[in-house]
Amino acid sequence: MFKAIVIDKDPEGYRARLTELDEGRLPAGDVSVRVAYSTLNYKDGLAITGKSPVVRQFPMVPGIDLAGTVESSSHPRFRPGEQVLLNGWGVGESHWVGLAQKARLQGDWLIHLPEAFTPRQAMAIGTAGYTAMLCLIALERNGLEPGRGEVLVTGASGGVGSFAISLLSRLGYSVIAATGRPEEADYLKGLGASSIIERGELSQPGRPLAKERWVAAIDSVGSHTLANVCAGTAADGLVAACGLAQGMDFPASVAPFILRGVSLLGINSVTRPYHERVHAWERLAAEVDLAHLELITREVGLEQVPAVARELLDGKVRGRVVVNLNR
Repeated sequence: MFKAIVIDKDPEGYRARLTELDEGRLPAGDVSVRVAYSTLNYKDGLAITGKSPVVRQFPMVPGIDLAGTVESSSHPRFRPGEQVLLNGWGVGESHWVGLAQKARLQGDWLIHLPEAFTPRQAMAIGTAGYTAMLCLIALERNGLEPGRGEVLVTGASGGVGSFAISLLSRLGYSVIAATGRPEEADYLKGLGASSIIERGELSQPGRPLAKERWVAAIDSVGSHTLANVCAGTAADGLVAACGLAQGMDFPASVAPFILRGVSLLGINSVTRPYHERVHAWERLAAEVDLAHLELITREVGLEQVPAVARELLDGKVRGRVVVNLNR
């Protein structure tokens, strides 16, 4: 038997609860993992609260991240006793994984845990830090270098935003942090933000083109915010879009793209090829400021997950939530 958060939907309603499951109920897969740590991401919050139709089949064990130890494997890349991690691949939507003490899954979804990190540190980074790094890599591949100008980060107090600020500042970029939580100013400056703007400047309908304010941006918000980010990007600037906290719509015009040559780079963190995932985690191992991890991270146990999921969607969670599966 093992503990897990299970989401169910039936005539009695939609609910997420902590329960015990028999190992025989685990789904098919070629690698079994004893999970040490998982995380709580925005998508997990949507799944657990039922505020968006994220879950595709019931019952479901949510959790899009995990780090743990291989217990058994028929996959050629992994052996029992090795430490592994997973980000994405639709787990927590159509396949049981992260928020449970045991998981059985496809080995092709896994990579080995980098030696630079403990399982807890890897989950403090999780999908949020991994996505921030994918954004940074995309910006670099398209010519971004320190010294070109300021880089905007939206959703700055969240997981992706926190890591984007930390990574960019560590590499020498001047970072503007956009947040709706002015009380987090000291936190954001502690991560390396040079200046802070109120998210209200970006979250309402704006003009097709605005004053050129930044040469690049990492946006995890979407909707009007992304439209205004593009409108305020300098000529030949770059915008990496990786989230939709405000919405999936994009109420913008083509003006920034054809009049200023702005490039909008879409970041898919869910189904990256194996070599890209390994490369991103190698970069994280080289660039993450370990001193920032504790500043960014809050640890909870499984029994706290449903309540913290509601806090996350209400915008009351700063940085990252690590779930200790043995707490």
